[in-house]
Amino acid sequence: MSMIELNVNRRAVQALAEPRTSLADFVREKLDLTGTHLGCEHGVCGACTVLLDGAPARSCITYAVACEGAEVTTIEGFDEDEVMIELRAAFTREHALQCGYCTPGMLVSARDLALRLPEADERLIRIGLSGNLCRCTGYVGIVRAVRSVIEARRKRDIAPEPGGGRTILGPVGSGRRVRNGAGQAERAAREPALGDAASEIDSIPEFIPAAVLELNFSIPHPPEQVFAMFDDIATVVACLPGTSLTAPPTPERVEGTIRIRLGPIAATFAGAARVERSETDLSGRIIGIGDDRRSRSSTHGEIRYRLSPLEQGAATRVDLSVGYRLTGMLAQVGRPGLVRDLAARLIAEFAGNLDRRMSGTSLDGAVATELSGVSLVFSLLRARVGRWFGRFSSNKDRAA
Repeated sequence: MSMIELNVNRRAVQALAEPRTSLADFVREKLDLTGTHLGCEHGVCGACTVLLDGAPARSCITYAVACEGAEVTTIEGFDEDEVMIELRAAFTREHALQCGYCTPGMLVSARDLALRLPEADERLIRIGLSGNLCRCTGYVGIVRAVRSVIEARRKRDIAPEPGGGRTILGPVGSGRRVRNGAGQAERAAREPALGDAASEIDSIPEFIPAAVLELNFSIPHPPEQVFAMFDDIATVVACLPGTSLTAPPTPERVEGTIRIRLGPIAATFAGAARVERSETDLSGRIIGIGDDRRSRSSTHGEIRYRLSPLEQGAATRVDLSVGYRLTGMLAQVGRPGLVRDLAARLIAEFAGNLDRRMSGTSLDGAVATELSGVSLVFSLLRARVGRWFGRFSSNKDRAA
């Protein structure tokens, strides 16, 4: 579960939701705003249309976690809206609804047209409403109602709003941190560099993980040596694919970044962590927090480790407990099984790099500068195909 904070109908709300919860389900089930209707649930019929940062959006195919910090307006939030009041009266007057199921989404889209279109052009109105399906009216009354509102507003010298109030290019919601009137230059001026983003984190709070992974690896070096190496934060970071430091590290505070690419999504998390160690039982804990401004994703993570001897103390087993909570765009692709397998591959690469470093081998060019989910996924698929064929062969042998 992820904690989601956003503004709905000019009211700040906060609620827990699964990473794959749609915005439509979120407002209906968590906020009891059932005026947003669900039809096809594939983004085709338009019944679920809401305003996301001032632009119409299909809430059934928009993830709630991707709307962190956004301004959402459902049909219930337009009671005092001048344009919507006119449209509701026109829909009643022109008999533009029958069963009413499509009407909330239709009104949200119609409001956008009433703001944007310079004149009441029937062709442009029909094109603008083509993403909202109605099984009852045949659209004649709907088009008449929208035309009448646009004509009346233009006769009152109410000028159209180019873009319907949109101020930046990109998908709906992509500029949610930028309010009306703020352009790209102002946004860039407000957002600091990645290093500054990490320094903005005042404290590293405790948290309850949404998921916990149990992993382990072994390394052919004594536990005392491995534990001493773990105390060298710069060396540990150098062994992790895609990670780098942005400030001199101390056990109380480590600032850095980690670069991740998973399919079309690239993210650079900038954050801070603190390190805790116990020499008595060769264990430790790392807890951190980070944000990626580009994908609007945030993560909170904790790694607990414990070292135990192998081969009469000549080697070490490292047991890991990795807890995490991920919100934002990357949470949409963060299936637990995929995260577990990717984490296992990451730990395997780290163990190999750590072994080379402790054996005196240079790491130049050996550590990836970006954690690529694509290459990890392909290696994962190869491993799984191998396991499938192994099981198939063993079953075949038993049958024989």
